[in-house]
Amino acid sequence: MRIYVILRYIGTGLLLNAIFMLLSVGVSLYYGMDSGFYPLLLSSIFTAIIGGFPFIFVSSEYSIRNRESFAVMVWSWVASCMVGIFPYLLWGGEFNFINSLFESVSGYTTTGNTILQDVERLPKSLLFWRSCTHLIGGAGIVLFSLAVIPLAGRNASLSKNTELSSFARDNFNYRMQKTIRIVLVVYVVLISLETVLLRIVGMNWFDAVNHSFSTIATGGFSTKNLSIAYYNNIWIELVITVFMIVSGIHFGLLFSSISSKRNNLFRSEVSRFYLFTIIVAFILVTLNLWSTHTYSFVESLRYSIFQVVACISTSGFATADSSIWPPFSILILLFLMFQCACAGSTSGGLKSDRVLLLFKTFKAHILRLQHPNAVVKIKMNNITVPNDMVHAALIFIALYIIITVIGTLILTGMGIDLMTSFSAIAASLSNVGPGFGSVGSLSNYSHLPDTAKVVCSLTMLMGRLELFGFLQIFIIKSWK
Repeated sequence: MRIYVILRYIGTGLLLNAIFMLLSVGVSLYYGMDSGFYPLLLSSIFTAIIGGFPFIFVSSEYSIRNRESFAVMVWSWVASCMVGIFPYLLWGGEFNFINSLFESVSGYTTTGNTILQDVERLPKSLLFWRSCTHLIGGAGIVLFSLAVIPLAGRNASLSKNTELSSFARDNFNYRMQKTIRIVLVVYVVLISLETVLLRIVGMNWFDAVNHSFSTIATGGFSTKNLSIAYYNNIWIELVITVFMIVSGIHFGLLFSSISSKRNNLFRSEVSRFYLFTIIVAFILVTLNLWSTHTYSFVESLRYSIFQVVACISTSGFATADSSIWPPFSILILLFLMFQCACAGSTSGGLKSDRVLLLFKTFKAHILRLQHPNAVVKIKMNNITVPNDMVHAALIFIALYIIITVIGTLILTGMGIDLMTSFSAIAASLSNVGPGFGSVGSLSNYSHLPDTAKVVCSLTMLMGRLELFGFLQIFIIKSWK
C-alpha cells in the first residue's frame, strides 16, 4: 500500500473537521464568546495542522487502489474520532480522556450514547460541535472528502466498497460522483426542511438545528437532558418521527422517488418491509402498553410510535423511559435494535435488507427440503440475488451475533447486570444509542467502568464500518 496516498485522503477528512470546529467557534461568538470558544479554537488549529501536514510533505496523488480504500475508510474514522476528543478534553468538566473518547466516537458513528449526566451544562458552542459530529458522521467522513476533491480512476472504490453496503451499492445506478452529490443533496434538504418545521412547531432555532443534525444522521444527541421528552410537545414528536422514518430509507431511493415515477420507495421490497415492520411493531407495543395499564390508550399510541421509530431508525431519541416497559415491548424494541433500517441510509444495525434476505433464505431452504430437485432462486425486487451475496449476508449476521455475545460476556465480567450489558453492546454495535437497564433511554453511560466505555466505543466503530470494513484492515497484508 502507498502510505502517502492514504495520508492525503485522511488529511482531507481532518481539514473538514477543522472547518466544522471553526463553525462552532462562530456559534460561541454569536452567543457571547461562551466557555467553548478557546477549546474549539485551539482544537480547530491543532486539527488543521495535523490534517494539512500530508499536503505539505506528500506529493499529489488522486488514484487509490481497492485495498487502500479500506485503509482510508478505517483510519479516517479513527483519526476523526481522535481529533474529536480535543474540544471535550480542553473544556474539562465530566470529560476526562476516556469520556471524551466515548463521546467523540458516539458522535461520529451517529450512535448517540453519552456519558454526560448534565447535557444542559455544556455551552452552546460545544453542544453544536456534538451535533456536528453527527452531521459529519451521518454523511460519512469519506463522502465529505470525495465531494470536494477531484476523483479519477479506481478511487471510486473508496466509497463503493466500504461506506455503502453491497445492497446500497446495487441500488445506486449512477456514477460514483453523481451518487455522492445525490447523498449530500438529500442530506442537506432533509436537514433544512426539518429545521424549519421544528421551528414552526415550537423549538427555538438553535435546538431545531441541533436536533435536525441528529435526526437525519439517525444519531440521537440532544441539547436537553430529557431528550425530546423535555418539550412535551406532540407536534415536535410528530415531525421528528416522520423524519426518523424517512432517514432510515435509502437516500438514493428517496431521490429517485421524487425525480422518477419508475423507481420509488413503494416499489422497493426492502422499503415496504421496513415500513411494514414499523407498523406491526407499533401496533404490538401499543396494545401491550395499554393492556398492561402502563399508559392510557392515547399515551400508548404516542409513546410507542416514537420509541419504535427511534429504535429501528437507530436515532435513539426518547419521549419516555422504555427501560421500565413490559418485557414484551422491550423484546420487540430489542429485535428492532438488531434489524434497524435500510442500507444506503444513515442507519446502523444489520439493516432491513439483510433481515429480509434472511427470511427469504429460510423460505428457500424449506422449499429445497420439500423439493430436492427444484431450482429455487432467491429474489429481491424481482432480481435474483447471487449466492455469494446470500452467503455474505448470512456470515455478516453470524459475526454480528458472535460479537454481541462476546461483548456482553466482557461487560458482565466487569460486574454489570445482564440486561445492561447485553443492551449496551447491542445498542453500540447497531449505533442505536440508548439500551435498557441502567443505560435506558432517559439514562446515560457515565456510571460504566472506563474499560466498559472503551469496549462500547470499539463496538460503535465496528458497527458503523459494518464489521468487515473494520476487520479488513488487520488482514490487509494478505490481499493479493
